[in-house]
Amino acid sequence: MLFALAAGLMWGLVFISPLLLPGYPAALLSVGRYLALGLIALPLAWFDRSALRLLQRADWLEALKLAAIGNLLYYLCLAGAIQRAGAPLPTMIIGTLPVVIGITANLRDAERDGRLPWRRLAPSLLLIGSGIACVNRAELAALQADPQADLSRYAAGGLLALVSVACWTWYPLRNADWLRRHAGRSPRAWTTAQGLATLPLACAGYAMLWGGMHASGSAFPLPLGPQPLRFVGLMAAIALFASWLGGLCWNAACQRLPTALAGQLIVFETLAALAYAFALRGQLPPALTLLGIGLLIAGVAWALRSKPEKPVAAAS
Repeated sequence: MLFALAAGLMWGLVFISPLLLPGYPAALLSVGRYLALGLIALPLAWFDRSALRLLQRADWLEALKLAAIGNLLYYLCLAGAIQRAGAPLPTMIIGTLPVVIGITANLRDAERDGRLPWRRLAPSLLLIGSGIACVNRAELAALQADPQADLSRYAAGGLLALVSVACWTWYPLRNADWLRRHAGRSPRAWTTAQGLATLPLACAGYAMLWGGMHASGSAFPLPLGPQPLRFVGLMAAIALFASWLGGLCWNAACQRLPTALAGQLIVFETLAALAYAFALRGQLPPALTLLGIGLLIAGVAWALRSKPEKPVAAAS
């Protein structure tokens, strides 16, 4: 649970980086972050070389799939959503992940992890869902009060955030499948393997983006944009802390927890992202948002009390 909390605190950082680089295309933020991750993974791979040699071709293909969907596509959609709708709405849409993953994992992984009884799971899901609804209501009220708000842009941001939810419902379930099948393997080596798999994808994406913007006559200054030092510093920091170290903590949590419970603990990311977003705004959250945050915390506290029940066949 502490590993999941640490991962959430670091993952919350990715929700404010698009706000700190507002003029940068979402695609550049995505490939820049994961190019930095791949470069960081290269020296780290030396320390895990023995564990990495144990990975088979199928393992590397799985790491490549996880990198493409759970890293590049997820953050491409999330960065685009934040730039169009601001941080709180995408944060709260992503905040539905504990509910979505909790339900999905409880349906598909009962034979492996045991089933979390619905009578115990329902109260925590209800509390988390109610908290998300409260924060969304507060953000929509603020949007409606702004005469300069662009509702179509806001809606586009919401749709991109939904695609992010789909990507990150698939990613932790598939990632947990591999980790639970290889319980004796190093979570750190698996995190590094995904970073290495991301590197060629990010390089190809960067080249395609550069070529496409040059062909279209874009005035955006590539390769590092109008704020190169800030861009490089943010990409390196997010790659190291959010991508590699956050991924390492999450993998360690997934090896120790049932997937249905681990899925609910992604709510730590939502809480951290909200805290960082309001700190960046220099504002205190409104009362309805604070109520929503309280409900989220109560839902997590309830979830932590739930213990999975092993299937009869497995128990016998």
